[in-house]
Amino acid sequence: MNSANTSTLVNGRSVTIIGDGATTLLDFLRDSLGLRGTKEGCNEGECGACTVLIDGRPVDSCLYPALAAEGRIIETIEGMDEGSHLSSIQAALVATGGIQCGFCTPGFVMTLTALLRKQPNPNRNEIVGALAGNLCRCTGYSQIVEAAVSLSELGKES
Repeated sequence: MNSANTSTLVNGRSVTIIGDGATTLLDFLRDSLGLRGTKEGCNEGECGACTVLIDGRPVDSCLYPALAAEGRIIETIEGMDEGSHLSSIQAALVATGGIQCGFCTPGFVMTLTALLRKQPNPNRNEIVGALAGNLCRCTGYSQIVEAAVSLSELGKES
């Protein structure tokens, strides 16, 4: 296949994507940029472990063609920290026990970031609906939802 080049922003940094039509955004982020926080789970868009934000919207990067990211703003879990501190979402997940093995956590953080930016004070149903595309095998979801509810009740934005 022929390769192409395109540029985009990843976590505020301008990068050039070199790839072909078969290169997914997930592969580009992990293999070319070394951003390994975005996880490869099912590779079918079912689990949400590979969720990143593209122009503020959660997207399964395992299905998104890397070259389609031209001119887009991409945020990964590596861009969510607040200096040497966890983001408010990450801290809430820790405080409520919403993390166990941690494999799915980056996807949940990215999805909750998008939700709380769009709707800073969502109700429980909105939180559950937003998280419908993210799977967790360890926590049973209640602690993850409680983390988001705690942020909503406090009126904190991510």
